[in-house]
Amino acid sequence: MAIGGGTKLAYQRRVKPNPTRIVEEVLRRVAARGDDHVWIARVGEADLRQRAATLERLGAENRPLFGATFAVKDNIDVAGMPTTAACPDFAYTPARSAAVVDRLEAAGAILIGKTNLDQFATGLVGTRSPYGIPENPHDAAYIPGGSSSGSAVAVAARVVDFALGTDTAGSGRVPAGFNAIVGIKPSIGLIPTDGVVPACRSLDCVSIFAPTLADGMRVLQVAAQAPVGAMSAPGRFDFAVPRADALRFFGDAEYERLFVAAVARLEYLGGRRCEIDYAPFAEAAACLYSDAGVAERVAAVGEFLRDQPGSVLPVTRAIIERGRNATGADVYRMQERLAALRVRVAAVLAEFDVLALPTAGTIYRIAEVEADPIALNTNLGYYTNFVNPMNLAAIAIPAGFRRDGLPFGITFVAPSGQEARIASVALKFEHAG
Repeated sequence: MAIGGGTKLAYQRRVKPNPTRIVEEVLRRVAARGDDHVWIARVGEADLRQRAATLERLGAENRPLFGATFAVKDNIDVAGMPTTAACPDFAYTPARSAAVVDRLEAAGAILIGKTNLDQFATGLVGTRSPYGIPENPHDAAYIPGGSSSGSAVAVAARVVDFALGTDTAGSGRVPAGFNAIVGIKPSIGLIPTDGVVPACRSLDCVSIFAPTLADGMRVLQVAAQAPVGAMSAPGRFDFAVPRADALRFFGDAEYERLFVAAVARLEYLGGRRCEIDYAPFAEAAACLYSDAGVAERVAAVGEFLRDQPGSVLPVTRAIIERGRNATGADVYRMQERLAALRVRVAAVLAEFDVLALPTAGTIYRIAEVEADPIALNTNLGYYTNFVNPMNLAAIAIPAGFRRDGLPFGITFVAPSGQEARIASVALKFEHAG
């Protein structure tokens, strides 16, 4: 991040960061961007200046994120600030912050505000919010990705050093891909989710957006409630990719070209490629938005939808309400099927260091998504929706640009608890870019 004239986060700089200068620069950048639909609520300027002054008095010792600025997706609680989940009538003001927010602030990070999202974290597009559509910094005609749209744009626009999102179906990865930043989707439970409005409580993860992998991993080390291993520089490594007949780019020849180039880069860096049967991954992905899969979203916000249906966007309501069609037997059958798929997926992934995938098969214009909101959103989940149901970890990183300047990203996936392994391969790829 360029705050203070550098390219690294404040807590990484050799020169001791000055929180007051950092806050003033962030305020200037927020003002310069105007109403870009990134923010649902911001910390007051006086409170930000007071936070900066307090940090300066306390000093940087034992505060590994000292002076780093961050944003929080507005389905994550911050004490004294409304949590809306992008639904104004749902809003409540918590007395306590989510545990992850407390961890970051205790480490010296400075919260700037709460960011826009697809309502109730339902969508991968970033267009489903009554607070507007956060502007993709690369082309405002294109979607920013969701549901963690505002958090991703806040980082991509270099307003904050890092941001928190959430990820159930890909919401911490797709926006990273569409904004040319890093998105870390940790193992389920690695970052505590208390104080997070649930989408699917059993699958939800708090995710991290950052400009670089090293930045994101430093934040993860603080946010995690269990140790995260250190990155290393792998020599030879084995990576899997779907067989060619399973790859989907939805007519986007540029994304297809860029994925081929990314695979070639991995091989050049010492990776041994193997094509795998993607069928169990695709089947698991399809379960997530089946009627039985959506039933958990009904458990989360179904009473609110029933009592105040007019408060919810029609597309959001239509998706969640489908969960009412599922019987208890349907849900159990899906869970049994997912358990069997986990065994198959685990056997495949045991043979490799990582699975390498496009973060998304294409990117859409806002107008295209508005014309066909559900089908195009489904396409965006083809490479992401299986990760949480299979209890895997994933990291999305930039991997080039289309000829029209729009970003392309690649995602590395591995079993739960293997964040350091994924990051080691991703770091090698990032440094070779």
